[in-house]
Amino acid sequence: MNFLSAFRTTFARAAAPALLLATIVPAHAEVEFQQISSEQGIKAWLVEDYSVPIVTIRFAFDGGAAQDPEGKEGLADLMTTLFDEGAGTLESEPFQIALDEAGAEMRFGSDNDAIFGTMRLLADERDAALDLLKLAVQEPRFDQDPIDRMRAQLLAGLAADAQNPATAAQKLWNEALFGTHPYARPSEGTPETLKAITAEDLRAGYDAMFARNNLHVAIVGAITAEDAAKVLDDVFGSLPAEADLKPVPDIIPAIGQDLAVDYPLPQTSIFMAYPGVGLDDPDFFAARVMNEILGGGGMTSRLFTEVREKRGLTYGVGTGLTNLRHSSTYMLSTSTRADRAGETLSVIEEVIAKLAEEGPTEAELEAAKKYLIGSAALNELSSSSAIAGTLVGLQIWGLDIDYLSRRTELTNAVTAEDVKAVAQKLLTQKPAIMLLGPKAEAATTE
Repeated sequence: MNFLSAFRTTFARAAAPALLLATIVPAHAEVEFQQISSEQGIKAWLVEDYSVPIVTIRFAFDGGAAQDPEGKEGLADLMTTLFDEGAGTLESEPFQIALDEAGAEMRFGSDNDAIFGTMRLLADERDAALDLLKLAVQEPRFDQDPIDRMRAQLLAGLAADAQNPATAAQKLWNEALFGTHPYARPSEGTPETLKAITAEDLRAGYDAMFARNNLHVAIVGAITAEDAAKVLDDVFGSLPAEADLKPVPDIIPAIGQDLAVDYPLPQTSIFMAYPGVGLDDPDFFAARVMNEILGGGGMTSRLFTEVREKRGLTYGVGTGLTNLRHSSTYMLSTSTRADRAGETLSVIEEVIAKLAEEGPTEAELEAAKKYLIGSAALNELSSSSAIAGTLVGLQIWGLDIDYLSRRTELTNAVTAEDVKAVAQKLLTQKPAIMLLGPKAEAATTE
């Protein structure tokens, strides 16, 4: 669970519309991963699938909001709203009309560590769609009218968020955990920083991040390896060879803090942050199993059983590993009646302490491993978009193309002692704790 998304889960926002071209990969299909390279040396991971005549291209450029200049926070976020607002000789409206006529869907987004793009297109309309993607990637216009229009939309979103108590809580939480690190800054920006961003700033951010050496690509669908390699050169081949990114340091979140946001809500929300482990850490798979047992397993987890079923203190409680490029955290969130917040927190801490002291039972261990292995395909390989997103994510983390096949073996190898050891490593330290609710006071439990 991302520590930012925990706030958005607790204070749910309307879900985004589903992609119109969602393509489900048949459950029985054998997904075969290929590593391809273009004539210009651009690498990508490919899954050929001719069950439906659709191609999905997912790509990412290292950078993201961590590259936003100070005082221009929100630049990456604003930039990603503009790639379909005109490119090359096409201004905003003609570009979007051409995209509709090509039957393609193009989306861009960002997080702290990368700019992401996706195009989903009909195989028999490939050329027209890819011409538009090429323009968007290589020649975005950043015209003033679309900048002003998209900035106004983002400012309206910030104004709405300002009415949500989670906004102030998220700001406090980020700053407490990350101090002066770029991760502490609001990736969505503030009204002041968004208003300060110019077309020249956007062009400078684009020029710094869009290059071939920090590019990650996955292609899934009805396309051969030979044609996919040509697509790589056509769409990305004219980009500069080297990105110009500012170095972002690794950071260990500052745990052990007690925080509170007094706000007249019906309930008190509890957020806790422990140290985490990266995907390349030897303890990662043990930590995944630990998380499934403790709180990631929904209604079968220890926390759900003790906090919800036995005591009725909450409707739900969840945990998750948060992995950013330069930091890892283990996050817990729940909400409860304000007058029972102290009791809820005490029960949570008792459950956590017991797991660290005793480790899991063999039944818990086997059930967690079975679920993690069985659910992986459903979560990550159920559609062309899911597959492409998974493959790009692995590339960003520098993992090998055989990682998914090795993951089952690595998960099965986790022992009860491994889980106990990682629980002691992560969960015996005092976490950062934040309470958000009526008359909230900083937790003082030890």
